[in-house]
Amino acid sequence: MQAKPTTQNKTSQKLALEFILLFGLVSALGDITYETGRGVSGPYLAFLGASAAAIGVASGLGEFLGYALRLVSGYLAARTRAYWATTFIGYGLLISIPLLALTNRWEIAVVLLILERIGKAIRSPAKDTMLSHATYQIGRGWGFAIHEAMDQVGAVIGPLIFTAVFVQRNSYRDGFNILWIPAILCLLVLVAARLRVPMPEKLENDPVGQDLPRTKGKPKLPPVFGIYAAFTFLSVAGFVGFQIISYHWAARSVVPVEQIAVLYAVAMGVDALAALIVGKTYDAIGLKSLLIIPLVSLPIPFLAFSQRYGLAVASAVLWGIAMAIHETIMRAAIADLVPGEGRAFAYGIFNTLYGAAWFVSGAALGLLYDYSLTWLMIYVVIIEIAALFVFPLIATKQVTARQ
Repeated sequence: MQAKPTTQNKTSQKLALEFILLFGLVSALGDITYETGRGVSGPYLAFLGASAAAIGVASGLGEFLGYALRLVSGYLAARTRAYWATTFIGYGLLISIPLLALTNRWEIAVVLLILERIGKAIRSPAKDTMLSHATYQIGRGWGFAIHEAMDQVGAVIGPLIFTAVFVQRNSYRDGFNILWIPAILCLLVLVAARLRVPMPEKLENDPVGQDLPRTKGKPKLPPVFGIYAAFTFLSVAGFVGFQIISYHWAARSVVPVEQIAVLYAVAMGVDALAALIVGKTYDAIGLKSLLIIPLVSLPIPFLAFSQRYGLAVASAVLWGIAMAIHETIMRAAIADLVPGEGRAFAYGIFNTLYGAAWFVSGAALGLLYDYSLTWLMIYVVIIEIAALFVFPLIATKQVTARQ
């Protein structure tokens, strides 16, 4: 758990909170833009004439680049400390989504959708690093929780706005054109954040970060981060994605098809509320709260893959809680484990491993679902228990490093 500032500087705390709220608004507006684009990209590409295979390959490539390139962007951000520049470039690529209104070829639409994913890869490590400096003043968990809650509000609002426009005008073009508004507002709020807090690193009085070991100019991460990365990978590799859950609900007629999107919105709403609770929990008990991740993930497949509607609803709620934990305390823990100078690189590695774990989870659970639900559940239990066994090594390594 992070050390409290020795001097309670109310001005710094107020400035930090303003910065977190501004970035929360940036993320909310960004989510209104890109989550909407992701949500309707499949039917839109089909409308333009793309085949199912082309849509699948494009989606997979976009997600892969969206995570894999974070390793590169995180490394470069750590080396150059050009956090604001990379953040602006990343958010600038949001305009790829409203630009979809101007194309009538699916190949060009695919390029635009992939550019948006690349933009997210570029901005994420730098953005998380700047947020981590601000959260030092008000609590790592609480700061990331506020940001996540605002982020998820945008994820819920965006698809609703697009749906309202599409229903009224029956036009993808009009639906995408309305997204120019949140995309431009996102960049304007980002400018306001830059003017208000040009150097977020000054919000964190982190003398340890100034002495971070370096080898030939390259950031070197503490050994405990490797253990944390392994814990993260295992926790996520055994986590059931909503795609396979919703497939089961539709294929087995557990949930009416028209209600699946509603349950996803419920999960996103739960995510926003749960983030505030788990953030406070992290600030109260520190790294011990990470144990919640595998413990919450374990029961999800048993509920989601049942034949009962009530259990399906319960799994959606639990899934939302799990996502809140992923997006809140998993990010907060990195800020406490890694000193400031190497933090962008650490976030890049974390996000890359996180994406790789999602790929492993999706592939393994998809194959196992077709083979046997029993083996699917056995896989989840084995992987999440493995994560529980890795967890004690984090505390052991951290204590050893301090001696």
